[in-house]
Amino acid sequence: MASAAIFSSLRRRRSPTLEAFLAPVDLTDVALVQTLVTVASELVSCFSKRSFFFQRKNSRSLIRKVEVFQLLLEYLSDSGSCLLPPTAVLCLKELYLLLYRSKILLDYCAQSSKLWLLLQNHSISGHFHDLNQEISTLLDVFPIKEVELSKDVREQIELLQKQSRKAKLFIDMKDDDLRIRFFSFLDEFENGRIPDSAELRSFYVDKLQILDAANCRSEIEALEEQIVNHEGDIEPTISVLNGLVAMTRYCRFLLFGFEEDELDLGNGSQKKPGRRLIAQEIGETFLTVPKDFCCPISLDMMRDPVIISTGQTYDRSSISRWMEEGHTTCPKTGQMLAHKRLVANRALRNLIVQWCTAHGVPLDPPDVMDGIGEGFASPCPTKAALEANRATTTLLIQHLANGSQAGKTVAAREIRLLAKTGKENRAFIAEAGAIPHLRNLLSSPNAVAQENSVTALLNLSIFEKNKSRIMDEEGCLESIVNVLQFGHTTEARENAAATLFSLSAVHDYKKIIADKMGAVEALAGLLQEGTPRGRKDAVTALFNLSTHTENCVRMIDAGAVTALVGALGTEGVAEEAAGALALIVRQPIGAKAVVNEEAAVAGLMAMMRCGTPRGKENAVAALLELCRSGGAAATERVVKVPALAGLLQTLLFTGTKRARRKAASLARVFQRCENASLHYGGLGVGYDLASNSTTTTTTTRDTSFAGDVSVPMSISVL
Repeated sequence: MASAAIFSSLRRRRSPTLEAFLAPVDLTDVALVQTLVTVASELVSCFSKRSFFFQRKNSRSLIRKVEVFQLLLEYLSDSGSCLLPPTAVLCLKELYLLLYRSKILLDYCAQSSKLWLLLQNHSISGHFHDLNQEISTLLDVFPIKEVELSKDVREQIELLQKQSRKAKLFIDMKDDDLRIRFFSFLDEFENGRIPDSAELRSFYVDKLQILDAANCRSEIEALEEQIVNHEGDIEPTISVLNGLVAMTRYCRFLLFGFEEDELDLGNGSQKKPGRRLIAQEIGETFLTVPKDFCCPISLDMMRDPVIISTGQTYDRSSISRWMEEGHTTCPKTGQMLAHKRLVANRALRNLIVQWCTAHGVPLDPPDVMDGIGEGFASPCPTKAALEANRATTTLLIQHLANGSQAGKTVAAREIRLLAKTGKENRAFIAEAGAIPHLRNLLSSPNAVAQENSVTALLNLSIFEKNKSRIMDEEGCLESIVNVLQFGHTTEARENAAATLFSLSAVHDYKKIIADKMGAVEALAGLLQEGTPRGRKDAVTALFNLSTHTENCVRMIDAGAVTALVGALGTEGVAEEAAGALALIVRQPIGAKAVVNEEAAVAGLMAMMRCGTPRGKENAVAALLELCRSGGAAATERVVKVPALAGLLQTLLFTGTKRARRKAASLARVFQRCENASLHYGGLGVGYDLASNSTTTTTTTRDTSFAGDVSVPMSISVL
């Protein structure tokens, strides 16, 4: 029922105690009556003078009914009667639940956003009617004649009984006219027309009393919260809600301009905290979520794990969004997707549920039920939402061009948010001319403006056509590199690194980026000294650059090799670092540079021993390429490591297919070395096993991509 969803939504926001939903037990009649007096009195005192913007008549009517119950309860309490008929006691316990449900509904109407109450006008009215019917039923059962009451109290109870029997569903038609008008504006956007600004002002300002930017922003956030918490049984649908959010965001700037309070334009320390990921919440309780339970894209615990064509598992919402944005490769391996079918990983889902149950961790239900196939967790944007976002983008870019500095900061933030989702948004934002203005803000002395502008460029760059727009914009690449080197905030520097990673997905841009003065040096510095997230951004960007053969010398000179070797022992970036080194050592000059790093061979060996399957795979690939390209000196350096024999033996039996193939090739190299049989004579069985398992496998090298080096290739929108 929609009414049940209303209560569920409110419980999420206010989290009333369990006692609010349980009738009191094991109380004497006197104690029960006194408890009810307290509950009814609190309800009346709390809401009798409260202002209700919507559902005014229904709310007042319910409060008046509670006042009659309060009169009854106070009389019973004052009379000192301790012998109530059993039927009366049962009715009073039911009244306890009814009063608390009334409190929840009234609280919901008093505190929820105006737009959401408007959209739910029929559902909420229906719930008031349901409560009224329950009051009628309770009074029909209550043994009025068996309870000693004064004449005036009895008359009021009997009058309430008659009124409740006759009461009908009441829907305030003035409120409903506003709801219909709200949807009519949406229809205009759906038909490609922008509603008249005077009519929008009359609706939002005059009728709804949304009087400033802060009020409007609160309304938008409230609607977005409903989208996040949508339970599937409330109207309107998520698609319609997205359209209404887009329309209200347009009105926020059309009606109230771009000036914001200091919370939005400060140094970031006072920002309203965003919705936390479940993994973060668990971390705060000192629980470590098993790595296999976290989505490789979002790094959050998977609610609905699914398997894609490459055999990798992701959370359905994350991989669906990845595919929706036009990507045709696996984010983790970089392999092309044979198809876009999503197969539910029910075994992993069951393990996650069991772990959450055992540790008392709440797990939200998946966005999409198992077995739906290719359906995406989030619907495609409606035409109304797209048209409203286009209109908003026009306002934002106009202000980026001619507004105040504070207003430009707000506009950049909103473009950043619009570019977070949907390739359509990213396309028309760039087409409308946002990139030159965002480039100008990269050099802003305002830290928030700089951070928002570089992050907006990052989000825009995910759309393939926008990569060329950014690279072709004069001075844009230099400005991004400058933010990477000298950005005002850590987040700005990290997002600049992520932007370079995104742009370097195009092969022709890898050399241009690497040759840009300071780019590789700054990435190497971020890898060595950045935060965990910054190191991740840096190492993935360096990996992309290392796939271009002409960048090898530049990366050596800029200190990237030293940084990558140092990262071999750093959790979270070791696998990518080994993958990048495996590409660099394919060239003799790269192999020589890696051999000259004292910790290189030892670090790769340590990863073969203790790394993840992908890390072991990349480590053995790097050692193999080192021997192939580094000549006798490099090969001898590796041969002298006594532990390698055992590591290869283990990998030949337990590694991934690609790891076994690389290990077999490395074993052949050593078997040709002088005295190698003394150290590696035990590799025969494992070598034969690896050879048999890879007879139909062809190894290729692709200088544009990772080839057979396994490295995750995902970008997060921010």
